[in-house]
Amino acid sequence: MIAGYGFAATLTARPGKGDQLVDLLLTGLNEGSPGASEHCLLYLVSRSASDPDVVHVAEGWTSEEDHHRVFAGETAQAIVAQIGPLLAKDPEYTDCVPVRGRSVL
Repeated sequence: MIAGYGFAATLTARPGKGDQLVDLLLTGLNEGSPGASEHCLLYLVSRSASDPDVVHVAEGWTSEEDHHRVFAGETAQAIVAQIGPLLAKDPEYTDCVPVRGRSVL
């Protein structure tokens, strides 16, 4: 399958909340969660090497429409609602159009 839509997000947790933010984001891979959707081709959670409270998320989706539909679901919205209180500032997003790559997660 080829990703037709993607984005990268940088989330800055409140001081000392980086572990909790990472754990919450990783629930997005659980069965029934957004990252487990057949339309999600890449869901990668990473941490900054220099600041454990800065977390990066990269996602690749079959289409922008599929992404929006999945994230409109109850499970995704429950995760999103829990993220806000952990953040020190608004997330930074960069939309992208995947050209080519590889994911074997």
